[in-house]
Amino acid sequence: MDFADSATTSTTAMRSSTSAAADDDILYPEEHNVTSVSDDHETTCWGCGLRVLVSPHVPAFKCFWCGAISNQNIIKCENQNFRWRRLRDRCFVSILIVFILLVICGGIWAIYPVLVSLGYIYGGVNILIAIILSIFTLSTFSLSAFRSAGAPPNIIWGSYPAVTKGALENYRFCEYCAKPKSPRAHHCRSCGMCVLDMDHHCPFIGNCVGAANHRHFVLFLISAIIGMIYASIMSVYAVYHIWPPLNNWQIHLLTGAFGQKLVMRMLKDIFVAFMSSMLFLPARGLVLIYLFIASVSIEIGLSVLLWQQLSFIYEGKTYLSHISASGGEGTAVKDCQNFVRFFGFPYTRTRYLPSFFSSKKRHKK
Repeated sequence: MDFADSATTSTTAMRSSTSAAADDDILYPEEHNVTSVSDDHETTCWGCGLRVLVSPHVPAFKCFWCGAISNQNIIKCENQNFRWRRLRDRCFVSILIVFILLVICGGIWAIYPVLVSLGYIYGGVNILIAIILSIFTLSTFSLSAFRSAGAPPNIIWGSYPAVTKGALENYRFCEYCAKPKSPRAHHCRSCGMCVLDMDHHCPFIGNCVGAANHRHFVLFLISAIIGMIYASIMSVYAVYHIWPPLNNWQIHLLTGAFGQKLVMRMLKDIFVAFMSSMLFLPARGLVLIYLFIASVSIEIGLSVLLWQQLSFIYEGKTYLSHISASGGEGTAVKDCQNFVRFFGFPYTRTRYLPSFFSSKKRHKK
């Protein structure tokens, strides 16, 4: 009985103490606060060198002082296969230069004698146009291929007294180059450098298309397309004058015949007549046929690329900025003045035609 009484007494005491503690929580809630341990850790901003508190769960943060964006999950990047990419680009450039020279020399060798036989004036004009187009195409190609695409300007970083407030707004740190990278710059692994306003890396010129050579690249496309169109027209004109006469007896047999059933037969006979006459075509004619096929194929591909480039210039974007837009509305404005700024025209139309474009319209009552 004494043991049972003592157990009952202890149970009653525990209940009374629990109820008393609950009453104290209700009466004095401010005396029972839970202390949480902060998960923030101290890190350094690469832009200005200041120490900041950042949550470890945030992949990137922006410095309150300089505005630089730091990535916490830093992975040291290495430029692997850089030499292989450079060798590949140089091979493409060499092949393209040899092809351009072959087209120029082959076209002059095949077309010039035919035009001279028709008249010295035709031959002289053809040589003059071919030389002008060749010089312009080769010069713009050289500026696009062998000129730097545009490296970002050097900027002070890493020291708080030297870096002013907002000096590195939205800048990131390039792990390849180990230096700041502006929002308009992208790193190219093939060139091994950050390129300002990078459009794309073109293996055929062995270089990136950026702020420093984008204009020359577009001019190269324009001159190459004009040259290919001229070569295709002149090759057809020259082939027309040196093509052997057709064997027309097969075609004359179909004279006076009508009906859809004979269409395929007629096309077949015409094709056979052309092929049989091609057997007597000289080597100059075969070169002209190859020149026509190659020039038409190249001008189609370059025209598509030029149309894409001009569309992005009109929108005030580059190819990479168009891809990274992620469907949102960009800040660029679609305007024809983008062409003026891109090609660097010193004067606008209002300088020469102020009365037509600057004057206000007058309304008659």
